[in-house]
Amino acid sequence: MSKDEPERRCIISGEHGGRADLIRLALDADGAVAPDLGAKAPGRGAWVTPDRDLIATALAKGKLRGALIRAFKTQDIAVPDDLVARIDTGLERRVFDTLGLANKAGTLIWGGERIGDALLAGRVKLLIHASDAAADGLEKIRRKARGTAAITLPVTRERLSLALGRENVVHAAVCDSAAAARVMAAVDRWLAFSGLGEVIDDAAADSPSPQDEGFQVQA
Repeated sequence: MSKDEPERRCIISGEHGGRADLIRLALDADGAVAPDLGAKAPGRGAWVTPDRDLIATALAKGKLRGALIRAFKTQDIAVPDDLVARIDTGLERRVFDTLGLANKAGTLIWGGERIGDALLAGRVKLLIHASDAAADGLEKIRRKARGTAAITLPVTRERLSLALGRENVVHAAVCDSAAAARVMAAVDRWLAFSGLGEVIDDAAADSPSPQDEGFQVQA
């Protein structure tokens, strides 16, 4: 959070943070509470800590509704029972939307051979693996990926392929620093909310470097 950005306060825990640290809730046209994950909806908003258990508990006990009534300054609101699931789904969707934008911009590649070449050329800023990636495929990439940030998403190759509009995407790589930062921010937010923490592929950092293994960088 920049020093010029105003702090927001979680209506449940009282925790303070920037707009990237908290989740904004807004009212739709029918007065129903909905996640505003881009924090762009007009009108008054309410901010909550991205903690699935915290929000679920507050929702079940009625504490969330009371806090929302105070935040929106009206009792004419409807809090959906599946609000937590809607937030989770929305955060997941934002991860794949961010990947989709990187794909459209030409900064996302997939396929073991293409990724391997890009790694050897030093172009990869972030590696992404599906949860059901085969061990041998991971090992081939890791041998060339020392020092490269890598994450294993909690989704299968089928889900990753569907999101990117391609077939059988098991591994992907982002080849732009700014795009990689946006993807990581979206992933961190989703996984933090879900309680999964960071799904970091630490093995890449422990793998031998291409130079150690006799790999040659291709021009």
